[in-house]
Amino acid sequence: MDKKQEETSLMHDFSQANNSALFSRKIILFLIVVAFLGVGSGYLLSKNSVKVGQINLSTGGENAAQKGMVVGSNDTKTFKDSAEGKLENGGIEDEGQYHLVRPGGDSQNVYLVSSVIDLSKFIGKKVRVWGETQKAQKAGWLMDVGRVEVLE
Repeated sequence: MDKKQEETSLMHDFSQANNSALFSRKIILFLIVVAFLGVGSGYLLSKNSVKVGQINLSTGGENAAQKGMVVGSNDTKTFKDSAEGKLENGGIEDEGQYHLVRPGGDSQNVYLVSSVIDLSKFIGKKVRVWGETQKAQKAGWLMDVGRVEVLE
C-alpha cells in the first residue's frame, strides 16, 4: 500500500482513544463537582436569606398580632407607599381583598391586596402598611402590601 491509500483508508487507528477517554472522564468529574457546588451554595444561601411573611399568626399566644409587631419585607424601594388605619375585610367592586378605614369617610379608604403577607391575620387591628400603589378602576387607592406594622 502506498501513502495515499493509507490516508484514504477506511480503517482508523484507535491507539489515541485512551487520551480522549481520560479527557471525557475529567469533563464528567468536573461537571459533577460543579453541580455539587451549585446545589451546596444554593442550599446555604436559602438558609441565610431573610424570611418574608413567615410568621404564623393563626395560633394566637405569643405569635398573635400584637402592638409593635412588624411583618413582611424591608424592601423600601419596592414598597415605598404607606398608609395607616383599621384593617377591615372586603374590597370595592372586585378590587382589593381588604381595606383600611381612615378618617374622612369611605372616600379615604385604601383598598389592599398582598402578594407577600396574609392580611387576614390583622383584621380589626389598627395597622400601618407599606406597599406599591396599583392602577385601579373603582378604588380611589389600591395597594399591594409588602409590610405591616401593628399599631394597636
